Amino acid sequence: MIRRAVGGIILNVDNVLLVHKVKGAQGKISGKWDFPKGGMEQGDIDVEQALFRELKEETGSSQFVIRRRFEQKICFVFDAIVREKLGLERQETTMFLVEYTGDGTDLAPQDDEIDEVRWFHVDEISELLFPEAWAFFEQNVRNRTFF
Repeated sequence: MIRRAVGGIILNVDNVLLVHKVKGAQGKISGKWDFPKGGMEQGDIDVEQALFRELKEETGSSQFVIRRRFEQKICFVFDAIVREKLGLERQETTMFLVEYTGDGTDLAPQDDEIDEVRWFHVDEISELLFPEAWAFFEQNVRNRTFF
């Protein structure tokens, strides 16, 4: 089975908003920076509504505007521990380009999976992200003008 997920690449000129994830499907993790993203839930009406829910949970803000839905998805296979725990083999994440319209004062995670929200310059994120997330960013976002 496939876990359906949504995620947002949030840009502000040359900066990207990332969340520091400290809890995953397998429990506590040492911490990894990532784009705000997460699984679709039963109450989600559509992928856009699911994205806004995830953004609110992981960043604390509702001040976002979707600018583009990418055709390509971030896809990966779960390791054996996660497969057994979730009963799912892989994840497909529908990704969006998102603009943050707030002033920064509302950025505070509302989810215990996240302990920090921070802006990074695009040149800083290659070593921070999961390989699949970096490859997606490199192929679909980096060195392109959207706004």
